[in-house]
Amino acid sequence: MSAQTLPVADNPTSSRKLMRLAGAFYLVIILAGVGGELALRAPLLSAAAPAPAIAANLAQFRASLGADIIMILADIGLALAFFTLLRPVSETAARAALVFRLMQAAMITVGVIFLAAVPALITAGEPALALQLAGQHAIAYDTGLIFFGVNSMIMAWLLCHGTQAPTLLNAGIGLSGIVYVAGGLTRLLAPELVHVLQPAYLLPLVAESWLCLWLLFTRKA
Repeated sequence: MSAQTLPVADNPTSSRKLMRLAGAFYLVIILAGVGGELALRAPLLSAAAPAPAIAANLAQFRASLGADIIMILADIGLALAFFTLLRPVSETAARAALVFRLMQAAMITVGVIFLAAVPALITAGEPALALQLAGQHAIAYDTGLIFFGVNSMIMAWLLCHGTQAPTLLNAGIGLSGIVYVAGGLTRLLAPELVHVLQPAYLLPLVAESWLCLWLLFTRKA
């Protein structure tokens, strides 16, 4: 088996279609994730008075939860698409990548459950508990990134051995995995240092955006 060919069903046309689908899922994940967290939720949670800000913008906060659900569904679809694409390279590695990515989706879902209780608690006059649950969401999310980091490192190996993805892209995905694992462990073990690692997340943003575009527009199966 050539290390430069994506051997999906021995059908380059099917392979390219599945790559486009994976790229579309990735695009949805990026847009829903950035839109839900940074555009809709972060301005409320980072306000000088988060509870009143959320209370005054409940529709915006709930829209962020909807964006999270869309992201999770797309993430599951992407996990299945990648498994189908890359299992001929190594079924064991592809299955491991699938499991770790689904574990991340499960942890994000737990975080969404925490956030879903926030509006009701604020309305009931329990802002402190509401903000505590918002903090638990951050912990669940970053714990999920540990699993996603392992997924990214496995994916880098699979892409390197089973596709014509650029070498620098493969390296970026692998290094992104290290960033995710380090960030998640820091959240759990040394939360006071989380801010130190924030600039490093620019690397995964660039690498995953590049992977998304490569999947969408490459003509090489």
